[in-house]
Amino acid sequence: MGLSVQPRHLRRYRDLGRLLLKYGRSDLFKGAALADFLEDGVNGTEAPAGKADELASDLERLGPTFIKLGQFLSTRTDLLPAAYLAALARLQDKVEPFPFAEVEQVVAAELGVRLSRAFLEFNATPLAAASLGQVHRAVLRDGHQVAVKVQRPAIRTQVVDDLEALAALAEFIDRHTDTGARYEFAKILDELRRSLLRELDYRREAEHLATLGANLRGFDAIVVPTPIDDYTTARVLTMDYVAGTKVTAVSPVVLLEVDGAALAEQLFAAYLKQILVDGFFHADAHPGNVLLTEDGRLALIDLGMVAQVTPRMQDQLLQLVLAMSEGRPDDAAGYARRLGEPREGFEEREFARRIAEVMARSHGTLRELEVGKLVLEVTRVSAEAGLRLPVELTMLGKALLNLDEVARRLDPEFDPNAAVRRHASAILERRLMTAVSPGNLFSGILEAKDFVERLPGRINKILDRVADNDVRVRVDALDQTRLMTGFQKVANRITLGLVLAALIVGAAMLMQVDTSFRVLGYPGLPIIFFLLAALGGVALIVSILFGDE
Repeated sequence: MGLSVQPRHLRRYRDLGRLLLKYGRSDLFKGAALADFLEDGVNGTEAPAGKADELASDLERLGPTFIKLGQFLSTRTDLLPAAYLAALARLQDKVEPFPFAEVEQVVAAELGVRLSRAFLEFNATPLAAASLGQVHRAVLRDGHQVAVKVQRPAIRTQVVDDLEALAALAEFIDRHTDTGARYEFAKILDELRRSLLRELDYRREAEHLATLGANLRGFDAIVVPTPIDDYTTARVLTMDYVAGTKVTAVSPVVLLEVDGAALAEQLFAAYLKQILVDGFFHADAHPGNVLLTEDGRLALIDLGMVAQVTPRMQDQLLQLVLAMSEGRPDDAAGYARRLGEPREGFEEREFARRIAEVMARSHGTLRELEVGKLVLEVTRVSAEAGLRLPVELTMLGKALLNLDEVARRLDPEFDPNAAVRRHASAILERRLMTAVSPGNLFSGILEAKDFVERLPGRINKILDRVADNDVRVRVDALDQTRLMTGFQKVANRITLGLVLAALIVGAAMLMQVDTSFRVLGYPGLPIIFFLLAALGGVALIVSILFGDE
């Protein structure tokens, strides 16, 4: 893919170039010969690196795609310093709401009927407005209270255009700069594209709400809004209205009227179950997405961003979290190493030492330890040491960090470490129950049946080959071709050395024979032999120095 010359793409190249110049990364544009995209060039003195909060503000001004890019980059501990990761993680895409007339047009186009026929009431003032859409309170014809999330007009076109420009630029930088080749920005943009396009399809969020609601059905203090399928499309999401207040905005007087310790405990248990049992968790659990309802429960809203964890990764994550919460640095380093992908130059011993230092500092005050902060610190150290940990681990760290904040808001005495250890046995029990579910048992029985049916035939084949002396053992530990080439090289060197030695000895003996053919006053034939031996010796030395591995 080449760089586009369309005006809207050129404008985005210029915007991104100015951003990189301001924060000290104009080397990407210089290395890719893209300085001409900037009006003022990048050949002058660079501005000093801006503050982390300024970067977040600059991204907010560039629009929704860049806001989502910043939020996505906040999960990449291998790309940015900790201060910038924290600032980007706090990015909020609150913007001015779009006109109610456009809301009516979008809803009518998506539902196929006028807004007044679909809803008994529809509040024109939005409850919240974000870069991708806004939420309105409404009442269905049957009197059901709902919240309706409406996507901004033409936002999909804008996002797709921005993603095309960013993807072309990232691919160009990957091909023409060392930094691009190392970090593979095109792959990062591809991940962002998939995530953002999923978020633009509200039907996916409806599925997330239904799945999370089913998974957390056993937690009576946790509420997840139920989607209304008949009123949900790709651009309109209708769900149960949950009356509540953000946990961070709840007054201390109201908190005295609820059992904060029980709510914090159940919230932490619910998230541990999501991550380590269900393998599907709400990845954007910042305090603004957790509401304290009027009946004293906690509501989880805004499931546009979720993460999924494979069963294999769940086991490793559980072991890692337990090792960190119990202060076992060697075990934590080992589990992180199994989770990660080592890059060139990764030193496992140095990595283990740094993990031990981080955990030693964190466990100085065990009660105040923030598990999420420790997980993020481990991912940062891993990135600096050359170990690429999966993005899911950073998302887990962010989720736990947000949970720490919410839980301590509900109960200042809440101990996340103790909560992890308290629920570890229950999590293990649930995982074992999942492993012995009817589906898994039937699958194991079918595999055993297939093995038993095929076993006699396979044994017969093995015995027939043994009887015919046709059993072969292939060992992949050594490269046979390379090994034989090495042996041949050794034999050739020895033979050449013997020939050169024979030439020198023969020439020395022929020096005693007086002949009329002379070179430089000496018998000619011995001198020729000496010269041949010298040339052969020099050639052998050059071959050894520059040809051997």
